[in-house]
Amino acid sequence: MQQDKVVEEATLLIEDWARVHGRTRDGLLPLLHWLQEEIGYVDDAAVPVIARALNLSRADVHGVVTFYHDFRRAPAGRHVVKLCRAESCQARGGTAVEATAVARLGVAMGETRRDGQVTLEPVYCLGLCAIGPNALVDGRPVARIDAAALNRIAQEISA
Repeated sequence: MQQDKVVEEATLLIEDWARVHGRTRDGLLPLLHWLQEEIGYVDDAAVPVIARALNLSRADVHGVVTFYHDFRRAPAGRHVVKLCRAESCQARGGTAVEATAVARLGVAMGETRRDGQVTLEPVYCLGLCAIGPNALVDGRPVARIDAAALNRIAQEISA
């Protein structure tokens, strides 16, 4: 039932957007970004609706949604922690930070914890290379992540 509601809401939003902005291929990325802002993710069931609205194939839409890391295909947790996996962060201990984050937050990389409180995601550069390893916690950059910083983040999420 919940899934049907999401698809129904997405369909209305997509059709409204297409009426205002047009039904052309160049509207795909703006539509996907807008849809994710409105609903929180791009549901797989919305792909055929988007394709129809913009006169694209489902494969075109699916390819774009799955290619770009910023598009979610499922709802995120209440808190989103993104850990940088760029080379400079890895060289400064990013792999150990990731392992600690997985253990401390109780969720695998790329997943949302069962209680829906936290999503842990990889990101491939935050542009803070000189002060890594880095993370984005609910959109807020956090530099020089270590075990103590992860403990603070976990406490923040639990509060």
